[in-house]
Amino acid sequence: MCNKLGGVHVPDGFLDPATSVATGALAAGTVALALRKAREELDDRTAPLAGLTAAFVFAGQMMNFPLPGLPVSGHLIGAVLTAVLVGPWTAVLCMTVVLLVQAALFADGGITALGTNVTLMALLAVVVGYGVFRGLAALLPRTRTGVLAATGIAAFLSVPVAALSFVGLFAIGGSVDLPLGTVAAAMTGVHLLIGLGEAAITVAVVGAVLAVRPDLVHGAARLRTATPLAGRPTGAATVLR
Repeated sequence: MCNKLGGVHVPDGFLDPATSVATGALAAGTVALALRKAREELDDRTAPLAGLTAAFVFAGQMMNFPLPGLPVSGHLIGAVLTAVLVGPWTAVLCMTVVLLVQAALFADGGITALGTNVTLMALLAVVVGYGVFRGLAALLPRTRTGVLAATGIAAFLSVPVAALSFVGLFAIGGSVDLPLGTVAAAMTGVHLLIGLGEAAITVAVVGAVLAVRPDLVHGAARLRTATPLAGRPTGAATVLR
């Protein structure tokens, strides 16, 4: 099995059954709610973007980084990228589908740990990351630069948040003979570096979409205003101010 952790594919056996069941129940409830809420975010224009984003996240998570002292590796998440592009509830569904396919077809993360992985990457990383993004977007200038700055900071923070959340779960129900201090040190140090890569990639992708189709970016909705261009009728074009 390819064991990845903290960025965050948790393999079978890292957490005890009680912790796995608890995170599984939380994940199931969140996904059920997301199935209803995502209808408010998706339409005929944005649905294809959700599929493309999920495919991009799937590919991005295949890049692994070794964690010193642990028999596993870390990787990019993509939670903030997905949430900013297609909305937080749709992001939960996209991330869940990615994790399910990886676990079922590629043994990437454990089947019994699927609920834990969904909780860490499709729930906590999305909720915290998108929450930070919305908070910063409200404070920063309502410009393309402001959106990208908020996106980058949120993407960076989402990675150590997911990693440290796993450390918390391991402290509660870890079932592997590893010192908690070793796990915490490995997860924190490497994932701060991974967070920088996550931020750079997220800003690059969101920036590219904003450049060509800002109307498709969920997180930029408040920045879109109908503005006439020279020689065109009012409302004929949409630009970011």
